Amino acid sequence: MHATSQKPSLTRQFKLAARPVGLPKESDFTLVETPLSAPQPGEVIVKTSYLSVDPYMRGRITGVRTYADPVNIGDIMVGSAVGEVIESRDPSLQPGDFVVGYWGWQDHAVARAAGLQKLNPQLAPVSTALGVLGMPGMTAYFGFLEICHPQAGETVVVSGAAGAVGSLVGQIAKIHGCRAIGIAGADDKIRHLVDDLGFDAAFNYKTVSDYVAKLKELCPQGIDCYFDNVGGDISDAVFTLLNTFGRVSVCGQISQYNLQKPEPGPRLLGQILVRQLKVEGFIVTRFQPRWPQGIAQMAQWIKEGKIKYREEIVAGFEKTPRTFIDMLEGKNTGKMLVKA
Repeated sequence: MHATSQKPSLTRQFKLAARPVGLPKESDFTLVETPLSAPQPGEVIVKTSYLSVDPYMRGRITGVRTYADPVNIGDIMVGSAVGEVIESRDPSLQPGDFVVGYWGWQDHAVARAAGLQKLNPQLAPVSTALGVLGMPGMTAYFGFLEICHPQAGETVVVSGAAGAVGSLVGQIAKIHGCRAIGIAGADDKIRHLVDDLGFDAAFNYKTVSDYVAKLKELCPQGIDCYFDNVGGDISDAVFTLLNTFGRVSVCGQISQYNLQKPEPGPRLLGQILVRQLKVEGFIVTRFQPRWPQGIAQMAQWIKEGKIKYREEIVAGFEKTPRTFIDMLEGKNTGKMLVKA
């Protein structure tokens, strides 16, 4: 049994203070202290251990409903977290248990036990429930395999390849016998992809002026599968080199998230038609009933040494907004977390 913390009377929370214009600023969030209520039957109090920062959060603070309700001004900022139960009024959880849930940016929270997943710290570090064995890992696993259906010998291109999701997609492609080509925005990220994660090749889009020429060089047989995290000019270039019956999994459009006006781009439907492409977007929650299967497979691959992961952990709850902004600017390699 893990030692438990004394229940505090207050919790610190980051709330949305303003709608970001372009890249979010730290002043778009405000740190407040509010009383921590007592748990009711079926509830627990959790002390946050780790907070996740993820690209999808940028879309949730625009004020426009997409696939989920937006965060309103004055609301607690959304996000997944891992924490320790310090008080329980539900028989399924005991003080000292570690759980993952969606209680947002607060250092203590009252949460419904039914909405939490109990973790086993003996199987893997609890932080992995926010990364390789959590939502990002399942995004890579199901978003790639279920939509792209990779076949041995095919060429797979991954944009945003050094992030929490993209870094896993390339490794899953290698497990399935594919060539994996990564695109990222720093030379040290390129070295990490090739030297540490086993990508066949990668390039820094910030130092390459002609994406089409570079992709032709690295993909002489064309591109069969594209896992798209970024959109924009990079994706426009990839589409020109997709083979007939190519598959595109649209996971994110990071290049567009902080623009004040939509960026004009080429009209792609003609290429989709003549190349008979499959292009499909997805939200990972659609696969949620099957997450246990995906988590078990990813854990097995980690145990076998076939999947490697990197976590960048920033210490200090008060640094959460800054860490979120750094992630949006691509300053992370692998999964970025805040240690509360």
